Amino acid sequence: MPQQQKPATRRFGAFSGVFTPTILTILGLILFLRTGWLVGQTGMLGALAIVGLACLISLCTGLSLSAIASNMRVGVGGSYFMISRTLGLQIGGAIGIPLYLSQAVSVAFYVIGFTEALVNVFPQFPPNLTATAVVLLFGLLAYVGAGVAIKVQYVIMGVLGLALLSFFAGGLTGWTTPEMLPPEGAAATPLAAFAVFFPAVTGITVGVSMSGDLRDPGRDIPKGTLSAIGVSTLIYLLAVVWLAMHNDPEQLRSDTFIMHTNARWPWLILAGVWASTLSSALGTITAAPRVLQSLARDRVAPRGLASNLGSRTEPRAAVLLTTVLALGVIWLGDLDFVAPIITMFFLNTYGMVNTTAGLEKLVGNPSYRPAFNTPWPVSLLGALGCYATMVLINPLATLFAVVASYSIFFLLSRRSLRQNWGDLRSGIWYTLARHALLMLEFSPRHAKNWRPNLLAMVSLTEGRDCLMEAGSWLCSGNGMVTFYHLTPPPEPPHSPHAFRDTVKKSLDKKVAEMDVAAFAECAITEDFDEGVMAVSQALGVTVLETNTVLMGLGESEETVARQVRLTQRLLELRKSVLFFRPPADCSFGERERIDVWWRGRDRNGELMLLLAHLVHINPSWEHAEMRVLRYIEHEEGREQASESTRELLAEARVRAEVMVLVKSGEEQTFAEVFEGSSQDADLVVLSMPPPDTEHAEGQARRILERLKLTDRAVLLARSGEVEDVLGAE
Repeated sequence: MPQQQKPATRRFGAFSGVFTPTILTILGLILFLRTGWLVGQTGMLGALAIVGLACLISLCTGLSLSAIASNMRVGVGGSYFMISRTLGLQIGGAIGIPLYLSQAVSVAFYVIGFTEALVNVFPQFPPNLTATAVVLLFGLLAYVGAGVAIKVQYVIMGVLGLALLSFFAGGLTGWTTPEMLPPEGAAATPLAAFAVFFPAVTGITVGVSMSGDLRDPGRDIPKGTLSAIGVSTLIYLLAVVWLAMHNDPEQLRSDTFIMHTNARWPWLILAGVWASTLSSALGTITAAPRVLQSLARDRVAPRGLASNLGSRTEPRAAVLLTTVLALGVIWLGDLDFVAPIITMFFLNTYGMVNTTAGLEKLVGNPSYRPAFNTPWPVSLLGALGCYATMVLINPLATLFAVVASYSIFFLLSRRSLRQNWGDLRSGIWYTLARHALLMLEFSPRHAKNWRPNLLAMVSLTEGRDCLMEAGSWLCSGNGMVTFYHLTPPPEPPHSPHAFRDTVKKSLDKKVAEMDVAAFAECAITEDFDEGVMAVSQALGVTVLETNTVLMGLGESEETVARQVRLTQRLLELRKSVLFFRPPADCSFGERERIDVWWRGRDRNGELMLLLAHLVHINPSWEHAEMRVLRYIEHEEGREQASESTRELLAEARVRAEVMVLVKSGEEQTFAEVFEGSSQDADLVVLSMPPPDTEHAEGQARRILERLKLTDRAVLLARSGEVEDVLGAE
């Protein structure tokens, strides 16, 4: 069972816990090594547009994060925690696992970037050993505590600030006219330049991942994240303008270290490059273990990885694994091909955050009351920007990321993950169902669109599962079936509410065991017939109200007589009535043949034929032969009866064999014909005569006598419709 974060671990504010790690990750190598190249390839206006668009997508994501964070008490895990608590553990895990792995691998990439920059100045340092030492040092800082790591980040941020001061101070003289538009023959198109620059703004998850350590996540995440996005956007925009107005376009395109050339004190730019890589690595090695710890607490990852190993605040087991993964990446060698995939996982996380916030706002759950209100178009625009950027940067890496996330989702779906919180999915279905019902309510109704909305009166006693099975056949994915159990009131002192809940759970379990797509309900009533009447009228909404009632046929004349009277009352409400008499062993034979005894085209015959067709398209009956049998008294009518029946079947597009049976002598009865013709059928569909309430006992006797002629499953049908439910036209 997922656990809650202990209050004692919440010790950082918006500046230390969110703003500092976020801005240090955003102001990374791209600022120092790629911003000048961007201006040279696209011109000042093009570079401003690219930076503005990238930061706009980042801002939309930040606004979405702020809305979600201000609507819940955010625990350990940052983006993963918010997504899983909104969309469920399976979707959260499909995002959280790649997010953690991306962060863990990014630690190694940041350190490798630092090492390469260091070795360019001090070639005597061995690259792999230097990178290993840095990872071990940062792993030790994270193991000791995030508080120590953040204090180190303050120092790094100071160095980064001095580097920027040196850059801007170096351009106080030597102004030039900037190149506003992309030059002819530029090596990179604006789209390609955008793909190169966009990873610069994908660092906002680092600060959010510290959510479990924040004193007030609902306030600190919006404040820290949006402040970091705002400040970093301003710095990038100023850097673009400054570079464009102080350098020749050709120099911008050829000198990737142009900021070093422009700086007042160039050595500070070199220190800034080192600081930017180190700050990103330190922030990520502090944040990634918290995502893994949250995954472990939710049992998405192995439970042992949630251990603090004696610490009150630090996820030390996760820190150790993250350090080992980073070291492994460093020693594996050239893994540049992994970098685009990591970017895709980050973008997929941002896209899902935006989608979550947008859907929450659109669905309008009453529980969604964020203190920070973000309009849904902003969130969905951010999601669209994230997914479009994924395809733009690297289509193959995007495909890999999507396949990986879906694979994790399906694997997690097969596990019995338990969550003790509600998520957005039920709200989405509720909103869609509400909209669909309103559309149905105001749409024209036509018999062509008729389908069974079946109320099946079932019992929880042994041997009645066959009625539930028959009910599932009659819908076959084309209608709705509700299995309803009516039970007498419990004996005191049992609570009716508790008793009803117990019965409902038993019925739900039986439906689940049968793997039937159906609803299950129960009600307490002292009189069965009155209960059926009440439920048949109350169940359903507007056009989805009950139109057909299915019951098991009684075994005694008294019971069947009562059912005859109940049938009349239901027909007066325009409810079709079906009675099912299962075979003794409830096996339904080989399910090879369905016989429909046709008595001419009327509403009852149409219903019988439609029901037989619905059974026939059920997968368990799809190989069965369907026959339509007609009984006539004179040979002269055989051809006409056969032709008219075939025309009806062709018109209704129902495939069945037509058999016309002629009375062979004055003494022959229908019972004899019926017994001889349907003895081998696996399901027989018969017309129930109009109820004769004044002579219900006699009618009940005749029904039972007829059914004694076969031991096969029998479905008796009496239509309450006034229109042709075959809906041929």
